[in-house]
Amino acid sequence: MESLYTTESLISFLVLVILEIVLGIDNVIFVSIIMNRMPKPLQSKARSIWMVSGMILRTILLFGLSWLLAQKGRSLLTVFGKSFDLASLVMLAGGLFLIYKTVKEIHHKLEGEADTAAGVKTKPLGFGQAVVQIMLIDMVFSFDSILTAGGTAKRLEVMISAVVVAMIVMFLFSPKISAFIHKHPTLKMLALSFLVMIGFVLLVEGWNSEKLHDLQLKNYVYFAMAFSFIVELLNMRMLKRSARPVELHEPVLVDEKA
Repeated sequence: MESLYTTESLISFLVLVILEIVLGIDNVIFVSIIMNRMPKPLQSKARSIWMVSGMILRTILLFGLSWLLAQKGRSLLTVFGKSFDLASLVMLAGGLFLIYKTVKEIHHKLEGEADTAAGVKTKPLGFGQAVVQIMLIDMVFSFDSILTAGGTAKRLEVMISAVVVAMIVMFLFSPKISAFIHKHPTLKMLALSFLVMIGFVLLVEGWNSEKLHDLQLKNYVYFAMAFSFIVELLNMRMLKRSARPVELHEPVLVDEKA
């Protein structure tokens, strides 16, 4: 047990915590957008379930890391001569799901004026639906998280500790991120566009992960996202005092108890 407290282990732990938080930002954005579609009294409960289920799922995957790595390249499905392993199928399904949900959300924000003008009220997202969506997308993001952990740290205890700490940090800051995104509609649209890009990257990775790494597509996408985010922050700062902020069409939630 003493070997856990070596300089190498501590460095691996700190690096892995930072990497897990960075990789988890996409997850937090998606969760925040789903949370904003739920009644406020249920948001904290759903967020707690997300944190606990995320920790449990990542811990289970870490224990099965050697098995997951062994599945890489082992064909589970062949379509038109193209074989797909477990990770590829998860990435493809997750990418499609993420793009579908994000495009649907964008449509809801920009094309909702007809329903609003007609007085149509939208039911808030159900608690069960929200939890299922959060867990599905969390499962997809967990694969990158776990593979990163396996490539950064050598000891399972360090991996699990780093993942747990990263999840706690994301949980603590997710309400602030959610409120910030909800308060700034243009930033919300930017976040949704990021999720479409991430969904596309997942599709490419599921189709041909080796080509993705050769092209370093993730680096280009993350650079574009970071650059766009910085530009948007500067734009928000400039327009804060001189212009009225943009307002998106939010759904009018009907109170089922009324």
